[in-house]
Amino acid sequence: MSKPSLKSEHHSVNRVSAMSVRLAPRKARIIVDMIRGLEVIDALSVLRYTNKRGAIIIEKLIESALSNIEKKGDQDVDSLKVSRAWVNEGPTLRRYMPRAQGRATRIRKRTCHIHIELNSNERGQKAAAED
Repeated sequence: MSKPSLKSEHHSVNRVSAMSVRLAPRKARIIVDMIRGLEVIDALSVLRYTNKRGAIIIEKLIESALSNIEKKGDQDVDSLKVSRAWVNEGPTLRRYMPRAQGRATRIRKRTCHIHIELNSNERGQKAAAED
């Protein structure tokens, strides 16, 4: 039996990632949940008026994906939609804070990996119909 092929339609998907972002994954997931499934223009307007620090990072990530798509020139930017968006936990920075009586407590500074996929509305509807 041969190994299964790892090739799929991922080469046509517009995926961007930000790795080791200095933001807790729990906080980033709140923002990503707000924009999942929205059209790109709507997602950018939601992020622009969201009063959270992670919204700026995710907004820059989507704008980066849009500039990559414009540079390729193979898709219409106005018909794009945030088809998938997820946040994984990244490496945790461990720091120590001195406490009373010579003790020390650990402080965990969390990081996350943010992934966003943009598809045109037609492709996104086909993928949703297959699931």
